[in-house]
Amino acid sequence: MSFSLLKALHLLGVVLFLGNIIVTAFWKIMADRTRDLAVIRFAVRATNWADVVFTFGGMVLLAIAGHAMAAMEAGVMQTAWLRWAYSLFIVTGLLWIGILIPVQRTQARLLYPLPRKAQIPARYWRLSAIWAMAGSVATLLPLVILYLMTAKPI
Repeated sequence: MSFSLLKALHLLGVVLFLGNIIVTAFWKIMADRTRDLAVIRFAVRATNWADVVFTFGGMVLLAIAGHAMAAMEAGVMQTAWLRWAYSLFIVTGLLWIGILIPVQRTQARLLYPLPRKAQIPARYWRLSAIWAMAGSVATLLPLVILYLMTAKPI
C-alpha cells in the first residue's frame, strides 16, 4: 500500500475519532443538562452506537495506517514524538476500555428499564461526573497527539 493511501486512511481515522469524541461528548452533556429522561436515554444510546462505529473505527484506522506509515519511515520507536504519541494513544484507549465504555453501558442499563416519567437515579449523575472527567482526559490526550503528529517537536 502506498504511503499516500496510508496517510489518507490515517487522516480519515483522525476525523472519525476526534470528530466523534468531541461531538458525542457535546450531545451527552447537552442531553444531561435537560434532565429529561427521554432525551438523556436517547443520547446515551446514540453515544454508545457512535462509539462502536466511529470512535472504534477511527481508532482502528489510526492504529493500522499509523503503524504502517511509521514502519515505512524511520521505524515505530525511532523518534521521541512518535513514542509519546503511541504512549498517549494507548492511555487514551485504556481510558475508553477501562472507564468510559463501562460507564456508558452502566448508564444505559440504568435508564433503559425506567418508565417515561421516572426520576433519573442519583447513580446516573455520579457516573456522569466520572464520565465527564475521564472523557475530558480522553479528549485532551488525542489533541496532544494531533499536535505531536503535525509539529513533530521532539
